Amino acid sequence: MTPKPFVPELFQEKLIHWQLSHGRHDLPWQENPSPYRVLVSEIMLQQTQVTTVIPYFERWMERFSSIQALADASEDEVMHYWQGLGYYSRARNLRKAAQFLQSEYQGEFPNAVDGLLAIPGVGRYTAGAIASFAFDTYGPIVDGNVKRLFCRFFGIEGVPGTSQVDKRLWELAEQYTPRRQNRTFAQGLLDLGATVCKPLNPQCIDCPLIEGCNAFHTKRTSDLPTPKVKKEVPVRQGEFLWFEKDGYLLLEKRAEDGIWGSLWCLPQIEPASSTLNVSLPLKGTFKHTFTHFKLEANVWQQAQAAVPSANQQFVSAEQLRTIGLPTPIRKFVEKHFVALI
Repeated sequence: MTPKPFVPELFQEKLIHWQLSHGRHDLPWQENPSPYRVLVSEIMLQQTQVTTVIPYFERWMERFSSIQALADASEDEVMHYWQGLGYYSRARNLRKAAQFLQSEYQGEFPNAVDGLLAIPGVGRYTAGAIASFAFDTYGPIVDGNVKRLFCRFFGIEGVPGTSQVDKRLWELAEQYTPRRQNRTFAQGLLDLGATVCKPLNPQCIDCPLIEGCNAFHTKRTSDLPTPKVKKEVPVRQGEFLWFEKDGYLLLEKRAEDGIWGSLWCLPQIEPASSTLNVSLPLKGTFKHTFTHFKLEANVWQQAQAAVPSANQQFVSAEQLRTIGLPTPIRKFVEKHFVALI
């Protein structure tokens, strides 16, 4: 027999009680959960695992300890501290958010969801997270963990991420989010999804919501959420140039939009470029997997002196330690740049 979902009050009571006893309480951003610390952690945690984020978060807060410090920092320095986390638009958005808050609110945060949504780079989930975790006030949240938990508990079919399913999930979040103990409730949603209602092999017996869970009682925990249809990841070819002279390496700063936006990189050329038709020697190769494609790259040794364009410059080994480079480019440079060996 399929159970009826708990009413919001019972759902809230069970989840809050479970979080206090079994949830996570020692994450670095849970200490002094100021709006700024919550903003940084939530942006970093987008599509990135907690264990990966922790050291980045700690280094970031040491260098950019306040909205003012981040707002005053250069883009290159911000990207340097972000390098390796990927999805680099997040770092640019954090800096823009700090500059906006410094300019419009003297470094303070609005304390309600509607006001928080005006901050650049802050969407519906992040606004709810700041309201819940920093201000302990009403702030519905729906991320990957919550989507999985809600789809199973309420028996929601359809692929999360589609407008119809997401609309229903947000309606439930708004209905089931309490007006008290919001910090504990929101943390409970995330903790339950991350540690119990996991994508594979959920620990249903440990779940405080098991009595009302549709997926458990209909034996569909492995079927919900409805999975996306997997597509074959395409392979793209990348061609890069290497020119090194007297302890300096030629790099170019990429445009803000697109892959590796605002990062420094080896100059990239089109595969059909005439530069490759002069049989340049191969310096080396590397591969990198993005979300939507795989990159297979060649790096060609440029023999003649290069004249830097407006977005290019020669950098020293010392400068390389202070600017942001994509992870595969940095690894290649550290392996081949004579000044670093």
